[in-house]
Amino acid sequence: MTAAVDIANSALNTLGATNITALTEDTKTARICNQRYSFVRDAVFRAHPWNCLVTRVALTADSATPVFGYTKQFSLPNDPFCLRVLRLEDMDTVYRIEGRKLLVNESSVNIQYVGRITDVNLYDTLLIETIAARLAAEICFNLTNSNTLTAQMNQLYDQKLSEARFVDATEGTPPNLTNQDYRTYNESDLFISSRF
Repeated sequence: MTAAVDIANSALNTLGATNITALTEDTKTARICNQRYSFVRDAVFRAHPWNCLVTRVALTADSATPVFGYTKQFSLPNDPFCLRVLRLEDMDTVYRIEGRKLLVNESSVNIQYVGRITDVNLYDTLLIETIAARLAAEICFNLTNSNTLTAQMNQLYDQKLSEARFVDATEGTPPNLTNQDYRTYNESDLFISSRF
């Protein structure tokens, strides 16, 4: 089973540092990892609509209403904690996120969102690698005092993020395409690629 400490150790291994046994361990390395881990994880979660983190839910309107501009407000979910609203079921609905509220002129709302999933075992492997790379970049200077290595770690993070986003985004039919459209899209894409 994978745990947050395994992601931290992956980041540390990338930097050539020694493993820790727990994020709460009383060492400088563990304290730095523990301080940055949740912030880094959430930043990576917000960077892309990761399939393994996407949740759908029907919201219930709050009893309070917005002072102006919209007729209804809905509290964003806490279980799992909503980090980023991706879309409403009715994609034509105009809405606004303000604080932890979704404002809209509808009496009911179904949303799709990126949730703060803390069980590392539910993460895609490439997402784990991306979090580890971002963590390595974030803690690099504190552990190595090297601007050069920090720049290399930032490049590594960009590469891992790009690869993970591509793989994650290609699982499933692209939005707004029917299966027939998707087959035509793929066939034309293959034809164009074969000409080069």
